[in-house]
Amino acid sequence: MRLAQEGDLAMLLGRGRRRAIFKLKAGKSYHTHHGIIEHAELIGARWGSIVETHLGTPFILLEPSLHDLLLHIRRKSQIIFPKDIGYILLQLSVGPGKRVLEAGTGSGALTTALAWMVGESGEVISYDRRADMHELARRNLSRLGLEGRVTFRLRDLSEGLIDRDVDAIFLDLPRPEASLAHVAQALTNGGVLGCILPTANQVSTLLEAMEAQGFGAIEVVEILLRGYKPVSERLRPFDRMVAHTGYLLFARLLEGALPE
Repeated sequence: MRLAQEGDLAMLLGRGRRRAIFKLKAGKSYHTHHGIIEHAELIGARWGSIVETHLGTPFILLEPSLHDLLLHIRRKSQIIFPKDIGYILLQLSVGPGKRVLEAGTGSGALTTALAWMVGESGEVISYDRRADMHELARRNLSRLGLEGRVTFRLRDLSEGLIDRDVDAIFLDLPRPEASLAHVAQALTNGGVLGCILPTANQVSTLLEAMEAQGFGAIEVVEILLRGYKPVSERLRPFDRMVAHTGYLLFARLLEGALPE
């Protein structure tokens, strides 16, 4: 039997699938217009159990998933959505022990997912030219105990990448084509490069640059997520869906061109 402990991140799931995520600490309380729940009542409770506010409103006590954590991350900028992050992790083959570099830290949603996946034996290297974004990403990572897996580099990519032989690189930049020469120096042979761009004309520009820079096995995709109302008698899709959030490009660094 698994119980909630002081210091754990907990999530309360209420009606309408409303969520609240916070760290459990004795003496603290969670306030909602449906009532108050003392943290002391949650510490030692079973995950998945029903808890009530002092007004009798029920909530489900759950451990937040990585998906939940990414959606509730503190942000100053638009984040890469979990639907895209999942595919990015697979394409970059992110796992324990891998060294992964990203440029464009932003609020740190992808940084968090990368750090979660590389494990204690891996490393995430995160470039951004804004110190305030690094500070925000650090706070988000610290909340999950992942800050030790990330090395931050306060540096514009126009100055080059100082790291070498990384397994994969992901660029969240407005003009990634301008950095491809630096990427080719930092990425291990056969390594994977991933990029995200909002518009089709940016994708076309990047494709031309990738081919000229020696990248191959190029793939362009977008991920569309459509949810369904979980009612067995009248299963149907929700009226809204998470559609276009960006184009994803992936390519391999090659040593030569394939024969015609």
